[in-house]
Amino acid sequence: MTTWFECVPNFSEGRDAARIERIVAPARNRPGVVVLDVEANADHHRSVVSLAGTGPELLEAVFGMIAVAVREVDLTRHRGAHPRMGAADVVPFVPLGEATREEAVALARRLAARVWSELQVPVYLYADAAERPDHRDLGVLRAGGFEAIREAVALDPARRPDVGGAAVHPTAGIVAIGARPVLIAYNANLTTSDGQVARRIAHAVRARDGGLAEVKALGLEIAGRGRAQVSLNLTDYRRTPIHRVLEMVRAEARRYGAEVAETEIVGLVPEEALLDAAEHYLQLNGFDRKNLLERQLARAGAVAASPPVAGPATDLAGLTVTEFAHRLSDRTPTPGGGSAAALAAALGASLGAMALAYSESASQDPGAELPVRAELRAARDRCLDRIGADARSFEAVGAARRALRASPEDPAARAAWGAALRAAAEVPLAVAVEATAVGRLLEEHRARVKPALESDRTTALALLRAAHQGALANVATNVAELARAGFPAEELRAAWARAAQAAPP
Repeated sequence: MTTWFECVPNFSEGRDAARIERIVAPARNRPGVVVLDVEANADHHRSVVSLAGTGPELLEAVFGMIAVAVREVDLTRHRGAHPRMGAADVVPFVPLGEATREEAVALARRLAARVWSELQVPVYLYADAAERPDHRDLGVLRAGGFEAIREAVALDPARRPDVGGAAVHPTAGIVAIGARPVLIAYNANLTTSDGQVARRIAHAVRARDGGLAEVKALGLEIAGRGRAQVSLNLTDYRRTPIHRVLEMVRAEARRYGAEVAETEIVGLVPEEALLDAAEHYLQLNGFDRKNLLERQLARAGAVAASPPVAGPATDLAGLTVTEFAHRLSDRTPTPGGGSAAALAAALGASLGAMALAYSESASQDPGAELPVRAELRAARDRCLDRIGADARSFEAVGAARRALRASPEDPAARAAWGAALRAAAEVPLAVAVEATAVGRLLEEHRARVKPALESDRTTALALLRAAHQGALANVATNVAELARAGFPAEELRAAWARAAQAAPP
């Protein structure tokens, strides 16, 4: 399985747009890598790049970016509001989806070794990739910045790099490479220009000084804006959400006669973090996030999902197993039990075909395969088609119901609702019938299956029985709704009864 990671390298260049683009260029148009965001801050003299990709490709892209920064950024001439110690200052890997912390750590350490061996830039390994407990905290590692570290690495064992010699690169300094969970970079700009006020607020808010859990903070003076700023990193927004941080910053600022003039997010932010804040400030009670317009449009296929997984919500057969399972576990009406039943039937047919294929003689003419295998593959394809068809039929019922509510006296709207309900019953009914037919084929050809493959045939039958039972439960639900609404349902009820009697072996 291909795993994806995010990487958020910070570079000590925020003013020269052409140079920033040269730094980012090695990641652009690279297969397996997507540049998600580039954010430059002239006051900080810093750029934050967000990109995602598969492990090896992402590592190559990030190494290329660091190489450009090492050539082009001279820290002896660099001045900005944000602390820095390297041309490429900090490079964290973030596991996404099924990727693991251990895989992200391995990427960080591979990149660190290459940065030293090929670029002669020493490396601190930090956060989850740290090899020493005192190197986990980026703020501790970066204390004093490039100039202080340049003097200290040869004298203080605690400041020695984890990878490389006891001297920083003369112009590119030293880089921190690590692995961590999703982080939110969040700045609060104050109505005062007094940097001491910002530093006092940062001291009160940050976790290491007794403030909020999973919060790091710095107090800065932003001369170009005439503002002081509290620069924050939220390392676990679920434990300490954005709105809680903002309220504490506001309360502390008022102690010194200041207010929060505005806030800003640097780089990318999880959607859930902003929704948490919206629910808090709007005082929403029991709000269901599936009611968001954009989410419903994306699931209906009216707009693309972001980021796209594999098309609209009803385009399900092309998903990977992992993607389908994630969709299935969402708090959304589709895909549901009907789609899962169709998938189970498709898997049963596929597994049965495999068991028969391996049971055929190796000397047999490959063009003379058993006809039953072709039947099983055809059944598989029909069931795969019904995965999406079930989701579409369910969504069509919802659309027809809404249209009827809007025009309750419209005969055409009522007829459309009845037709949608019938279609929603017919799709899982076809799955149940198909599951029975496939099961009987496998039982009929049982003698052809080698003993070593009997467990596969047994698993296939178990999948088919689950598909049959689940599909019929969907039929029963829709038939009951048809009857309650006053539509004719006897024909479908009789078909349901026949399918229930003819279960897979």
